[in-house]
Formats: sequence, structure tokens, C-alpha cells
Amino acid sequence: MSYQDITFEVAGRIATITLNRPDKLNAWTLQMEHDYRAAMAESERRDDVRVIVVTGAGKGFCAGADMGLLQSIQSGEMDLSAGTHRVLDEQGPASGVDVRDDFKKPYSFPPGIQKPVIGAINGVAVGIGLVHALYCDIRFSADTARYGTAFAQRGLIAEHGLCWLLPRLIGMENALDLLFSARLINGIEAKELGLVSRVYTADTLMDEVYAYATHLATQCSPRSLAIIKKQAWESQFRGLGEACDVAIQEMFNSFGSADFLEGVASFMEKRAPQFTGK
Repeated sequence: MSYQDITFEVAGRIATITLNRPDKLNAWTLQMEHDYRAAMAESERRDDVRVIVVTGAGKGFCAGADMGLLQSIQSGEMDLSAGTHRVLDEQGPASGVDVRDDFKKPYSFPPGIQKPVIGAINGVAVGIGLVHALYCDIRFSADTARYGTAFAQRGLIAEHGLCWLLPRLIGMENALDLLFSARLINGIEAKELGLVSRVYTADTLMDEVYAYATHLATQCSPRSLAIIKKQAWESQFRGLGEACDVAIQEMFNSFGSADFLEGVASFMEKRAPQFTGK
């Protein structure tokens, strides 16, 4: 499949989705939205993909919505109200079996994808760019990256579930600080707040991301990763007792899987595992 505002590559069982408008710091467009969702769906479908990496071309991750798009909305030339509230159709990502409706919204779908999604935040991630970064399962950041909400400075609100997601990541007070003030923070402060998992220098970021992604793709069961991801995200809606019940059932299901047999055998035989995801 061809893409216009992103690039899509697969190597070593890792799909890399790169937002690709570097001259605009990868500002978000409707074409980019279409391409991004399609690339996520392709990554979900492909058997040769076990991990997904999302990053930006050039010096930015995503600087928010393209100003031309915002001006079109502001002037009334474009009405996004109908499209903003649609759910993903059956061809889109997160349309598989037993995915919560919460993870079928236009921007909340990455948690419903059965493969780990790693954000490699190489530069500015603001507004809708921050939204996409936070819907990744794990975020590795360049120390020079910048993060901000921007919404209050544009007359907007906390978009696309950010008011649900951000407090769960960094606590209510820190979340409201970033949402109210729209101030920019760097990668170091983002790590201190818990917004990102790890911070590296800009010139080592991608090497570290791919080292981690390769470990997941080669040393961990795809079946286990999919179930653990589902457990973690869906537990945000569950009490402890229900989460324990789900874990017990999934544990017994795992005992009958090929990946469980291979995981034990490869450990006992002191060799690299050959997981199939079955």
C-alpha cells in the first residue's frame, strides 16, 4: 500500500510508521490521519510484524494540527463534527474480536491493537501530536523533545480522551497543570512526571528503541504480549477482583498454548525461543 504523509517500513518483525512532513514538524493533516490509521491496520494484519514503532521524520514528532487545517475549521470552510465522532469500521485497526468500544474511537484505537506500540518521540509532540504519543503503549523520548497540550491557548479543550488518559499517567494535579497552562516540558521533565518511560540523547534514541523492540519481537511470545496488553488496558475499567478472575482464566488458557511449551523448552534447553504466537 502506498502512503503520502507517512512512511511505512517492516524489518526484523518491526513495523516503523514515520510521520513524514518534516518541513512542517509533521503537523497533522487529514491525509496523515488516513495514512496513519491505514498503516496501523496493515501492521495489525501482517504476520511478519510483531512490534510497531511510531516516530517522526526530521526534528519533530508531531507539532499538532496543521495550521491550514485549523484555519479552515475556524473560517467555517471545513466541518469535522461528523467525522470526529465516528467509530472505526470493520476494516480499521482495533476491529478484531472482543475489542472494547472505548478502543474503536478515531484516535483511541492503538490500545486495541494486539501488538505493542512504541512511541519514539524524537522532537516536539504538541496537541494532537501529544495525543498520538500518549496512546502508544510505551514512550521513549529524546532529551531534546518537547511536550505540550496547546489546547487552552487555541480556544480548544482536552481532545480525544486526553482528560481520561493523562491523569492516569501522571496524576490529576500534574495533568491539569499541563492542560491549563499549555506549557512546554522537555524529555527530562516528561520522564520525571511519568509521561515517558526512558530518555536518551537524540542521536541514540532510535538505536535504543529498536534494541528494545527487537527484544520484544524475538524473545517474547506474541501471544503473551497481546494478552498482557489487553489485560493492562482493560484493567483500567475493572476492579481488582475482576482483574484477578481474568488473569486466572488467561493463565489456564496459556498452559495449553504452543508458546507456553516453547517458552519452557527454550529456557530448559538454554536456546533462543522460536515463538509462533499460537
